[in-house]
Amino acid sequence: MASIHREVLIDDTPDHVWEVVRDFGEVHHRLAPGYVTDTRVDGDVRTVTFANGAVVRELIVDIDDEARRIAYAVVGGSLEPTHHHASMQVLAGEGNGSRFVWIVDVTPESLGAPIAEMVDQGLRVIKSTLDREITATG
Repeated sequence: MASIHREVLIDDTPDHVWEVVRDFGEVHHRLAPGYVTDTRVDGDVRTVTFANGAVVRELIVDIDDEARRIAYAVVGGSLEPTHHHASMQVLAGEGNGSRFVWIVDVTPESLGAPIAEMVDQGLRVIKSTLDREITATG
């Protein structure tokens, strides 16, 4: 199994970052525009289309407002992992900033590197989007 742990500092309040992350049906507009090109929600399953052409169906496992954490599992789509579980969590950072933590566990091991690259690309877009948002509104 591959475990991917990433963390980035975001210049925005934890409450606002969580508001954006929690809006799981608007990833393509609010969290990672351009990196994610479409998001569709049907009950507890969202279908996410990425700019690279990958399409995944994700089961939303849990949304914890108190911990500011969302957990999801890929249950279909073009990546076809044997197992995939991920979480995104927003923690307090320095001052009014946030720590955004993204953890993905996936099998087979061969998917570790391509998914890690997707996570890294996604984090760059997320940070840029949310940092830019605080600059524009703050």
